[in-house]
Amino acid sequence: MIFSEFFVKRPIATVLLTAGVALAGIGAFFALPVAPLPQVDYPTISVSARLPGASPATMASSVATPLERRLGAIAGVTEMTSNSGNGSTRVSLQFELNRKIDSAAREVQAAINASRADLPATLRSNPTYRKANPSDAPVMILALTSDTRSAGQIYDAVSNIVQQKLAQAEGVGDVELGGGSLPAVRVELLPYALNRYGLSAEDVRAALQSSAANRPKGAIEGNGRRLQIYSASAAGSGRKAADYRDLVVAWRDGAAIRLADVADVIDSVEDTRTLGLFNGQPAVVVLITRQPGANVIETVDGIRALLPELQAQLPQDVKLQVASDSTNSIRSSLHEVEVTLIIAIVLVVLVVSAFLRSARATIIPAVATVVSLLATFGIMLMLGFSLNNLSLMALTVATGFVVDDAIVVLENTARHVEQGMGRMQAALLGAREVSFTVLSISLSLIAVFIPLLFMGGQVGRLFREFAVTLSAAVMISLVISLTTTPMMCAWLLKPVDPGKKPGRIARFFESGFDRLHRTYASSLDWALASRAVVMLILVTVIGLNAYLFTVVPKGFFPQQDTGQINGGMRADQSISFQAMQGKLKQLVDIIRRDPAVDTVVGFTGGSRAGGGFMFINL
Repeated sequence: MIFSEFFVKRPIATVLLTAGVALAGIGAFFALPVAPLPQVDYPTISVSARLPGASPATMASSVATPLERRLGAIAGVTEMTSNSGNGSTRVSLQFELNRKIDSAAREVQAAINASRADLPATLRSNPTYRKANPSDAPVMILALTSDTRSAGQIYDAVSNIVQQKLAQAEGVGDVELGGGSLPAVRVELLPYALNRYGLSAEDVRAALQSSAANRPKGAIEGNGRRLQIYSASAAGSGRKAADYRDLVVAWRDGAAIRLADVADVIDSVEDTRTLGLFNGQPAVVVLITRQPGANVIETVDGIRALLPELQAQLPQDVKLQVASDSTNSIRSSLHEVEVTLIIAIVLVVLVVSAFLRSARATIIPAVATVVSLLATFGIMLMLGFSLNNLSLMALTVATGFVVDDAIVVLENTARHVEQGMGRMQAALLGAREVSFTVLSISLSLIAVFIPLLFMGGQVGRLFREFAVTLSAAVMISLVISLTTTPMMCAWLLKPVDPGKKPGRIARFFESGFDRLHRTYASSLDWALASRAVVMLILVTVIGLNAYLFTVVPKGFFPQQDTGQINGGMRADQSISFQAMQGKLKQLVDIIRRDPAVDTVVGFTGGSRAGGGFMFINL
């Protein structure tokens, strides 16, 4: 074969080319991103809007419906759902798999701007969007705790630092802070006092709104001078309750009715019905969700790189801790698959060595196997793949395939050398005789995975990386077997010396092979003599396989232990926050007493009224 002859007669160029391919594969291995599975997430964008005080029915009819009308006109939307609660609504958009999330986000923003005319005038700010799936579990949970500050004080100190900084990290879709709220002045009306003075809640609201309005106060001009008027209103002097207590709400009989006469004015937070716990201690919980399609390992690594900088910017009495990291199990799983791949390569080389009984001959398929797998890493990098459980599993399976071609060429060449032919001539003749066989073997293996390449939907996208990786490894092994392998056979194989006795190890494997051969021969004789029994066994095995296929449990992926437990709490919608937080604290204390539990995070309130969640690390 002219193709093999070109490389056999140029050993230095072939060695350099093979070494270059191997080095490129090594470089690609360290450049490949790491992920649990191929990235096939549907592009998802979540749009949220807030109208404090509005009922769920009002939010659904006045806010969600206009948004859905505009967002539903975006091309490529496959699914749209909305969820409305007290003062908030969320619309989730799912796009086609081939849609770029950045371009979809621009169209979502345009739709939000177009819907502004249809939204209530009392909606103080435009709806916002996040490139994150609200149903996804957080990739990382952080906890902010302090021994000297309350949860509200922690929230006030860190909200302008942590949330914005983490949202800038590559791959982060949404950052949600829970367990606290911004400082605010709470006005708790006294109904009996209002009735005594003949006032309504609307009178108090109007007085508060008037005092907080930032209107021009005017100026005094005269005698060549101009004096600008400033008033020490509650809005201008700060956010303290003392600034509002003396606010005049109304006049009765020439006497001023002040806010303190009809209400309790206290310093508090915007939302008092929220609680976050980290190992039983009050904390501000930071939930970080990745963008659809973002690499979870790179996203978490980017977040961890920001943590020292964030801790340095926080007050000294506030401690930032990692409460949960979903990538720990992913990293350990990938490490186990990598170790399995190395073990598979070693076992293949040892088995080949046991049958070839020659160190020189063993080097040839070993080099072909390693170079084929390393070159596959380069193909994966060029195609934008990642090191994940499926791609590494494909390489593990391919380990047994890529060695076949090299063994076929090696055995045929070794047969000619044992018959007395020269090594160069034997290598050329051996490669020429089996080239079609090697080609047909490789193409037949690739043909098996053609249906996976054309499978559509999310499952097709998921297994396409597996099929392409394995097919690439097989095709590379085909090229190696017709180039590097004949060259190595021509320069490494030695003619057999009839007078040289085999070594002890060679004799051991030879005797074992002879015993295996005799056992196979006797079993084959029995099978030929007992054809009826053999056919009965065949039919029984086929029937048993069909039965087991119908009864075996089926699923998308096998279950695995991640070392994490996600739990939820659900209570009646009428439950008070005080009762709910008591039950959450009780449940967290029960879980913490288990010695197998490392950390536990609990959160209730906020947008999860009537329920809560827990993340447990074992």
